[in-house]
Amino acid sequence: MFDLGTALDTAIKIWSVVHTPFLPPDRVVEVLGTLEQRADVHGLAWGGYPQAERCRLAIAPIELRLEEQQPPLALVRITGNFLFDAATYSDFEQAIANGGLEEGDYGDVILLGERGAQVILIPEKVSTLQKELKQVRTVPVTVDLCDWSELAVAPPQRKSLSTVEASLRLDAVASAGFGVSRSKMSEWISQGLVRVNWQMVQQPRHLLKVNDLIAIRGKGRLQIQAIQVTKKERYRIQMERIR
Repeated sequence: MFDLGTALDTAIKIWSVVHTPFLPPDRVVEVLGTLEQRADVHGLAWGGYPQAERCRLAIAPIELRLEEQQPPLALVRITGNFLFDAATYSDFEQAIANGGLEEGDYGDVILLGERGAQVILIPEKVSTLQKELKQVRTVPVTVDLCDWSELAVAPPQRKSLSTVEASLRLDAVASAGFGVSRSKMSEWISQGLVRVNWQMVQQPRHLLKVNDLIAIRGKGRLQIQAIQVTKKERYRIQMERIR
């Protein structure tokens, strides 16, 4: 388990850059916030691409530059024929765990539909996954190292949106922001697929506020930028969608 205090002590003691395991997005935000409050150390998060959720951190004394000290990462492709047995994020994560990797050993899983998935790993764990991972669900698979030019993620796209809603409920605002029906959004929320400020929220009636970040895995993120009350006592909400 990652211990921030130990990482900080090590970075200062050896006067060098310390790389963390992969951390979930809420923990990344927490650690970076802690580092910003200190005058002796700083940190850089990197998960393989700009909008990555799970990241490793480079932590170092403030005197050492971090611009070219991104944590080392590797990209692999898990290939199989998933045409008749589609696999979810959870299916790949369970298979990766069964292949001997711990949660801190891998970052984002990028689904490729019927072709399989890509996974970002700590480089030292590539050989383990290649040796141990042979099946996802009922589908036989192979694991191959990829060049980063093959990463199946498009550059981040930003779109400004505006909606007028009767309330600030999560299901109403998120359905407008992500362009799906309110019933479908409520279903996703109840299933635990929606996070607000990186925390799982399973109540469709959860009320949002300015600067809240809504994230749905595989769908992107939605940032609440401004909220105004109209003359008819409805809410005009300015948002930015990132995917």
